[in-house]
This record gives sequence, structure tokens and C-alpha cells, in this order.
Amino acid sequence: MIKEDSKKQKPRFPQPQKINFGQLRKDVLEVVEREKPRVKWQIKAKAFLFPLLYIAVYALLLWKGANPYVFYLSYVGLGLLLVFNFLNLIHDAVHGTIFKSRKLNRLYVKFFDLMGANSYIWKIRHTQLHHAFPNIMDWDSDFEQSPLVRVFPQSEKMPIHTNQHLIMPFVYPLYLFNWLLVRDFKDFFNKNMIVHKVVKKIPSIEYVKLFGFKLFFLVYLLVIPKLVLGVSWLTVFGGFVLLMFAASIFSLIVLLSPHANIYSEFPEPSEENEMPHSWFEHQLRVTNDVANDSWFVRFFMASFNFHIAHHLFPKIHHVYYPEVTKIIERFAKENNLPYRKQTLFGSLKAHWELLRQNAVTENIFEETM
Repeated sequence: MIKEDSKKQKPRFPQPQKINFGQLRKDVLEVVEREKPRVKWQIKAKAFLFPLLYIAVYALLLWKGANPYVFYLSYVGLGLLLVFNFLNLIHDAVHGTIFKSRKLNRLYVKFFDLMGANSYIWKIRHTQLHHAFPNIMDWDSDFEQSPLVRVFPQSEKMPIHTNQHLIMPFVYPLYLFNWLLVRDFKDFFNKNMIVHKVVKKIPSIEYVKLFGFKLFFLVYLLVIPKLVLGVSWLTVFGGFVLLMFAASIFSLIVLLSPHANIYSEFPEPSEENEMPHSWFEHQLRVTNDVANDSWFVRFFMASFNFHIAHHLFPKIHHVYYPEVTKIIERFAKENNLPYRKQTLFGSLKAHWELLRQNAVTENIFEETM
């Protein structure tokens, strides 16, 4: 068992032994320089294309939304483009890889506020918690979603987890509802949330932004279409639900496959709060790549399938990940380090198996004290 006090202290990673990670970094940077003339156009093209597509689909909704087919397809399109903008722009911008200008990168991160999420709190969750401590209980904010699901095998068992592998697939489409309309507020006002381990005080202006942008998000997606198109509140709410469902499903395909499955490890720190492996090896043990690769995945889904490359080299833009991954895979093999890759279906099935494995089953033979 982990001491209660250690849960408040950041886990420490030991120094790597007998492995030349410096050479790996050198090889990766050489690959980036070699590939730059071929792919760098994509970085700027995406920076302008995806926001324009989001605006264009919203304009189509208001212009031709009186047609029910256009109305509902527009909301689905906005949901998909919300995810595409997050993966291709917001996510890379928070790591500073789109523009040389830090100011421009910060500006693109704030685009997340316009799409309903709070960029201030997400940046902290993503860079200071998830990337620093992936798959570590009480520190990886990506798994701090709800007590309804038991992902960590060492977490508390509750009766509600008994059939989680059967229930959660039907709850997952509500993922974005929870993130945008519940969790952001919990992170601001509930001091027991993980984010408060690294944030001493949230600036007052961020509370204003939290409520202001949430209201703006609901107004332009619910109120304005209602007023412009003259449709019923039930109709416009139905479109909003479709947006959330589409965005939730695509988001979870990206979020669940790399970390939350039976092939990923969930290491614990020792009583001295030290992790069993170096930071580099830890990333390999808790992260999986997805074998399915295509032009669509690379261009629209931001090469999410090459997730190990992102965790090892978050300051490199995702357009370089396919080539970088070849270097990582070879390096892992040469140094007897773990490298895992499954198909998309296989990784999602492995997530379901993790839920089933961590489900609470009643043992009628267990002795009671």
C-alpha cells in the first residue's frame, strides 16, 4: 500500500541505467530536419484549414439549417471538427509546436475556450499531470473522470463497478457532456481534484473566463440557431446532443486506445515515492501505439496512432511522428525495451477487457470477518 502522505508528493523517476537516450534524441532530431522540407507545409495548412472548416459548417447550419438533413448533419460535422481542431491545433499548440511564436501558440490554445472547454485548466491537466505522470494513480488527470468507472487495478472497489464493462460503453457517449459541463467546474471549485496538487491558486480572471466562454458556447450552439432558424428547443437540443455524441465517440477512440487497456501498465511508486522505472522507460510501459495508419488518420486525426512518439517527444509536431516512430521502435528493440502496438479494434477491445478485469465480482466463498 502507498502511504497516504506520498499521495501529496510528486512521484520521482530514477535515472536511466546503461541506455544511451542521448543518441536516440539525436537520431530523432536528424529525422525531423530531414523530413521538414517534405511535410512542414501541413503544419501551417492545418492551422488555417480546420478553424475555417468549423466556421464554415456553423455558417451552413445557420444558412441552410431549415432543411432537417442539413441541420443535423451540420451539428455532427461541428462535433467532428471540434475533435479535429483539438487534435491538430489545440493539442499541438499547448506543446508549442505549431508556430515559432509562443504568443501565437498560446492564442491557438485559447481556441479551445470557444469550443466549450476551459483551456486554462486543461493545459495544466495535460502538460503538468498527464504527460508528467501517465497511468499513475492520483496523478494522471486523464483518468480522473468519474467514480463510475474503475480503470486502475489498485483503486477502490465499489459495488457500482460490478458490471462496468457492460455499462460504460453506453455511458461513454456522454464523455464530452461531463468534460465541458461538469468536470471543468469541478476542477475550479473542488479542491480535492488532482489539478490542485500543482495549482496553488487559480487567478480570479480565469473564473470569469470559465463562466463567460461556457455561456458563449451554449449561446452560439443553442440560442442563435433557435432564433435564426425558428426551430423548436427540442430540435436544437437534439442537434446539440448529436454534436456531443459525435465528438465524444471520436475523442474516446483517441484517448482510450493509447493508455487504458490490459497491455498498458499502471505502475505504483514505492513507499519512498520512487517509481520502478526511469521516466523514459515508464512512457514505453504505459503507452501503446495503434497499428492502423492512413492518410486520414495522419491528416485529420493528427497521427494519434503514433502516441509513444508524442509522449517521448512532446515538443515535436505530430507530422513527424510516423518517421520518428521508426527510430523509437528500432531503439526499443536494440535495448530490450518494451514497445507495443495493436490495431485500433484490438486496442479498444483490450480497453473493454481492462474494464471487465477491474470489474468487481462477488466472491461467495470469501470469508467474512
